[in-house]
Amino acid sequence: MNKIILALLLAGFGTQLIKILVLWFKYKKITLNDLIVTGGMPSSHSAFAVSLATSIYLLEGTSTAFAISLVLAFIVVRDSFGVRRTVGEEGHVLVKVMKKLKIKTKVHYTLGHTPLQVLVGSLIGFVISLVVFYLL
Repeated sequence: MNKIILALLLAGFGTQLIKILVLWFKYKKITLNDLIVTGGMPSSHSAFAVSLATSIYLLEGTSTAFAISLVLAFIVVRDSFGVRRTVGEEGHVLVKVMKKLKIKTKVHYTLGHTPLQVLVGSLIGFVISLVVFYLL
């Protein structure tokens, strides 16, 4: 199997598995929604993006593909704890306002990620890429 694809799959789905386990230990239950919801510890988006950039670097060095993947990784990582986090916090405030005004509607929002969640996801993506390229 292609090492880049293997690293991406292990990093992305590995972080999702860790996220599910964290939820299980925290709440002692898992719902179907937990399998697809975004946010939480660790950030699988960051793991995917950092794993891609790391894998391309390990395979090709400082190529054009690496430069593109690095820019993509920076955008994904920054968006995870920046824009998405801010929008999630605003969604939380809107739900409070709607409850206060007794407006009944179903609103879905996610909080995005904290910087720690993004850091852990990024480290997982980086380490998994190194393991795939040097040990498998």
